[in-house]
Amino acid sequence: MCGIAGIFHTEGQKPVDPERVRLMCDAIAHRGPDGEGVWIAPGVGLGHRRLSIIDLAGSPQPMASVEEDAVIVFNGEIYNFMDLRAELQVLGAKFRTDGDTEVILQAWRHWGTGCLNRLNGMFAFALYDLRTRTMLLARDRLGVKPLFKARLADGSIIFGSELKALLAHPAFRYEIDPLAIEDYLAWGYVPDHRSILKGVEKLAAGHYQILRHDAPPSAPVQWWDVSFADRAKGNAEDLGAHLLHHMREAVTSRMLADVPLGAFLSGGVDSSSVVALMAEASTSPVKTCSIGFDVAALDETAYAGRIAEQFHTQHWKRTVSPDDFSLVDRLAGMFDEPFADASALPTFRVCELAREHVTVALSGDGADEAFAGYRRQTFQHREEQVRALLPSGLRGPVFGTLGKLWPKADWAPRPLRAKSTLLSLATSGEEGYARSLSVTSPELRETLYSADFRRLRGDYRAEQPFVELMRNAPARSGLDRAQYADLKFYLPGDILTKVDRTSMAVSLEAREPLLDHRLIEFGAKLPENMRVRGNTGKWLVKDTMRRYLPEDVLFRQKMGFVTPIAQWLRGPLADEARGLASNGALARTGWFDATRIEALAEDHVAGRADHSRLIWQLLMLRKSLERLG
Repeated sequence: MCGIAGIFHTEGQKPVDPERVRLMCDAIAHRGPDGEGVWIAPGVGLGHRRLSIIDLAGSPQPMASVEEDAVIVFNGEIYNFMDLRAELQVLGAKFRTDGDTEVILQAWRHWGTGCLNRLNGMFAFALYDLRTRTMLLARDRLGVKPLFKARLADGSIIFGSELKALLAHPAFRYEIDPLAIEDYLAWGYVPDHRSILKGVEKLAAGHYQILRHDAPPSAPVQWWDVSFADRAKGNAEDLGAHLLHHMREAVTSRMLADVPLGAFLSGGVDSSSVVALMAEASTSPVKTCSIGFDVAALDETAYAGRIAEQFHTQHWKRTVSPDDFSLVDRLAGMFDEPFADASALPTFRVCELAREHVTVALSGDGADEAFAGYRRQTFQHREEQVRALLPSGLRGPVFGTLGKLWPKADWAPRPLRAKSTLLSLATSGEEGYARSLSVTSPELRETLYSADFRRLRGDYRAEQPFVELMRNAPARSGLDRAQYADLKFYLPGDILTKVDRTSMAVSLEAREPLLDHRLIEFGAKLPENMRVRGNTGKWLVKDTMRRYLPEDVLFRQKMGFVTPIAQWLRGPLADEARGLASNGALARTGWFDATRIEALAEDHVAGRADHSRLIWQLLMLRKSLERLG
């Protein structure tokens, strides 16, 4: 696992200052403390920071091919590199190292961009071909590893693993994109189709881009997608056997490392499944780490402890206390862009704990998106059944009117929040699902913005790209479309961003076996009743894992990493909440109605309402703006 950065001139082959590449790499040194390197040629510069995982001494980067005709900087891991290496050797490829980086170089030389479909792994890399004087930028299928890029005034393209690498380039000039503020308020993060800064792009998951010295940048090309259009046949026993085979392969392939390896263990279905399969494949005790809370209702460490005891793991746990709000400023620095998923706090703490004992940790991320494990997906499945019974011309007026009249109850569990359900049923399935996933509704956002910001934003609404993505999904049903959107939008924008930044902040490599593309593609073909049955999502996964895990772990209510931010904003962060609209970077923008925000903050601090999610969003936005200057 590493950090990469580089400069590429698209208007001729102008000299590249190696010191600028080095500055960009230094800004992301936390991603790779074990080594560094810069390579320069006419019109191009590549930089690398290395976290050594495989072939510890023999694979420094930037790395040139044996033939000296291609150079690469690579962030990630290729899990099938040994199989590819053997296949390439039959074709005549020569190797100087024992790692996976050189395999990508030879795969490119033999198969061109077709090499991407042969790679099983997580990656973002830049590969320069000296024969054609072209640069290949590529990102893995699901977007586990990030890649930011921007075009400078002199025609050069700069790129890096994090936004801070671009900010370190002395010629980079930027301004905030107001459309990103609309996106952030809706979702709690800036999705992959946009950046907080104008002119900065994120290479989309499953895409590559070719850069040339004598032409403007070509449009990115999608090289992988997941389809929900087909259905697998078979009973639960047969499909469960296939599922278990894929899960075993995914886990065991990610256990290859030349450094200490372990796993995150929350005590939920997914992380427990990963640990169970690791224990099955390992000849020594698996190392596991858990984070708990000193608020009993939020603490899952008892379940994690039971799994650790069952599989005889070497287990460590740590409790997050109410004073962990001190991490707020540090979080803003990790993410660069505003990021309001409060579970980033405990995620960072569990990464911090894991790094004390291992260098690589396997996580359970991805199964909810692939196998319909989120409650919102189960609700969407039901709501689509209701929509199918009533024509849209009737649903809109009836449910829309009832929804507007119904009292708001954000404090209640989703099934009891009739207002949200009614408003969702009044719209299309795509619009209803966008509403269920958004953290700040369109109606609430409108009350927050100033007139000046509404003019800046124009007609754009954050839900538009999401709805379009769902409508164009290769899918059969509303449940399919919801899962597709979660995999393509929410997963890279929120979950994978959170895990990448928090793990890399402590130089820990996080691997997600349940995001193996073969497992994802298998899940997308499952019949709906193998994904959702009654109130149970992720049904086939739970049924299959009965042989490993106890019933109360498999079928208890999903908790996730919940953080007591509501209490913090009434206690130690109350002054910050009250001052959001009157001082600091947020107040200076003029984007928001200060009176409205002050009233929301006072209502929350006084305990008259719970506006913690919104206030946390605005607080993290302010912290991010302050860091961006």
